[in-house]
Amino acid sequence: MVSEDTTGDAQFHSLAYHPPEIVHRYGAAVHILADPLALNLLGRLCARTTVQPEVNRLVGELYRVLLHAAIAAEFPRRRIAIETRMLQFTPAGVWSGETIASDTPAVCVALARAGLLPSQVAFDFLNQVLDPAGVRQDHLHLGRTTDAAGRVTGAGLHAVKIGGPIDRACVLIPDPMGATGSTVSKVLDHYRAEVLGTPAKVIAVHLIITPEYVRHVRQHHPEVVVYALRLDRGLSSPEVLATVPGERWDDERGLTDHHYIVPGAGGLGEIMNNSFV
Repeated sequence: MVSEDTTGDAQFHSLAYHPPEIVHRYGAAVHILADPLALNLLGRLCARTTVQPEVNRLVGELYRVLLHAAIAAEFPRRRIAIETRMLQFTPAGVWSGETIASDTPAVCVALARAGLLPSQVAFDFLNQVLDPAGVRQDHLHLGRTTDAAGRVTGAGLHAVKIGGPIDRACVLIPDPMGATGSTVSKVLDHYRAEVLGTPAKVIAVHLIITPEYVRHVRQHHPEVVVYALRLDRGLSSPEVLATVPGERWDDERGLTDHHYIVPGAGGLGEIMNNSFV
């Protein structure tokens, strides 16, 4: 039996959860995890010799790591009491403490192509933690738009399937590569214009982000909370790479002229689907 609780052991009354993060100068809304195990798995995913089915298995494992950190740190809390199996022997067989509030409404945004699997992982994960009646998955079909030289100019929205308003919901955008920020912008602009309600929180969850991505999101959508496993700024000079991320933000570079991340993972949407178009 589970019920709300206002008593119990004081050590569980208010839990300060802060996942380990790298030091940076991008602001308090950006969280880049300092997780050597996750970086090992991410390195394997990015290796040019890694192919299916290992690619998607690793994506799923990495997103479970990210989601644990983001949900534990960002979602609302509630104190509950749970009757354990020891209750038949002693009235003290009740555990009580602060946990994630199970009645939190949540929306996962599935972005074709690379975001479909991460969103499904997030949807299944949240259905274990929250009341499934309040968990929803929306689908948006987006694609890069490019100019005549092949440079990315933004993101085009081609089709949507949205299941209702987002008022008071925690909205998760699990998109593996945070390259330019144009995808997050397109998603949020569409929700703002076409979908009722104001979310309680928007959390973008990425495997890899770039300084360019962070700058775009901070400028255009400062309300977004960002979680990532790795920051890639591999095209920066050695002098810049020796500094704390964000210290010389204007000199940091993680994107090629065609907006692929370096060191990066290649075109992950192509690799995850074995469809190289």
